[in-house]
Amino acid sequence: MPSPEPRGAVADASRGNWVDRYAPDMVKPYARLARWDRPIGFWLLFWPCAFALALAAVATPARGFDWVALILMLAGAIAMRGAGCTLNDIVDADIDTQVERTRSRPIPSGQVNKRQAAVFLALQALAGFVILIQFNGLTIGLGVLSLVLVAIYPFMKRITWWPQLFLGLAFSWGALVGWSSETGNLGWPPVLLYIGSILWVIGYDTIYALQDVEDDALVGVKSTARLFGERVKPIVGLFYAGALACWLAAGLLAGAGMVFVLLLAIPVLLLGWQVMTLDGPRSGNALARFKANHWVGLALSAALLLDLAF
Repeated sequence: MPSPEPRGAVADASRGNWVDRYAPDMVKPYARLARWDRPIGFWLLFWPCAFALALAAVATPARGFDWVALILMLAGAIAMRGAGCTLNDIVDADIDTQVERTRSRPIPSGQVNKRQAAVFLALQALAGFVILIQFNGLTIGLGVLSLVLVAIYPFMKRITWWPQLFLGLAFSWGALVGWSSETGNLGWPPVLLYIGSILWVIGYDTIYALQDVEDDALVGVKSTARLFGERVKPIVGLFYAGALACWLAAGLLAGAGMVFVLLLAIPVLLLGWQVMTLDGPRSGNALARFKANHWVGLALSAALLLDLAF
């Protein structure tokens, strides 16, 4: 006989996750609100920061790789991803109650009210700001500017078929922040890295949105998954190809060599596998391919770091 679901568990979180098993009961609703039970989100927010830090190290090898900045940006990604999810759930509470996958989230299920969620949002944003001010002035300015994208994203699914583009603009911002934190400026390598990351996010979030196309159609939520329809596989493939081309160009402009070019084959294979095996209607298929993008981020970061090492 299967074990019962933990009290308050969220439908789209993995069974037996650390929040359900170990977090104190009073913390669990807020941990679920911040998606600490689903770490894939903060990893995907973090990887563009790691890309940029590694790219800056390739461009200025005498400086070496900044491991302290990497740790700070990982902590910042956790804080700001949680803040973004909290804001999204406050704004989307009326929609989430109508979607099977999201109606068990803390606000629509009544575990947390909107006022409590707003206080938690402010605390997470404060933590992110404390981390941000450890960096130079340009990086602080870029970090503050990113809040505009964070604030408007939750409303985009109501007014455009391209909410995934706005998620990409926000989630890829670390490509600019990471580079500027090391160099104090911007240039074509981080811009190309940013554009590539935007294309990557559009691709993987389209895959993620395939889980909700039926419910989204019923409640009137727009997405690229609905927009692309039967053409979703080739179009996602084009976005992924564009991302890889931008990443290759960014690496070469920064001074990366053959090690980077050869190791880029690993992200190529991972992204190609996602597209070739994508089967949206099959239970769990889209979610598994979405989560595989964590390994894409790790592989690209490793490719740049190994190029620096050799």
